[in-house]
Amino acid sequence: MSRKQAFRVGRARTGLGLFAAAPIRKGAFIVEYKGRKLTTAQADKLEARGNRYLYEINSRWTIDGTTRRNLARYANHSCRPNAESHRIGHKVILRAIKTIKPGDEITYSYGRDYFINVITPRGCKCAKCRKKRSEARAKARGKKRRRRISD
Repeated sequence: MSRKQAFRVGRARTGLGLFAAAPIRKGAFIVEYKGRKLTTAQADKLEARGNRYLYEINSRWTIDGTTRRNLARYANHSCRPNAESHRIGHKVILRAIKTIKPGDEITYSYGRDYFINVITPRGCKCAKCRKKRSEARAKARGKKRRRRISD
């Protein structure tokens, strides 16, 4: 008998995302990051061709999570995540770091290297960063209005 999954794949601001379908308690296992195990050299070749679903286990091995059966690939990056990844041997799992309510997107930090090399040039689209940019734009508009009025 299969147990009901605590998450679903759905439309997110950044494409597809993983969303809680039921409450997920802090510390609970969410999903395993699955795929074939590659050497670092093989992974580098795939990365050069644009593969975005590579998870580096250690300096020798990487998981290619390209397959759509790998539901963990839909968990997006956030600067304020509600989950984190754990390596157990050569397996990678996502675990909740706080209670996640139904309907909330499941997110985790992709790590410093990915953030600097991939996310930063395009701009982070997580809720925290979108809010920060929105506030900065509003502040800039307010300054511009005040200058126009004082001129």
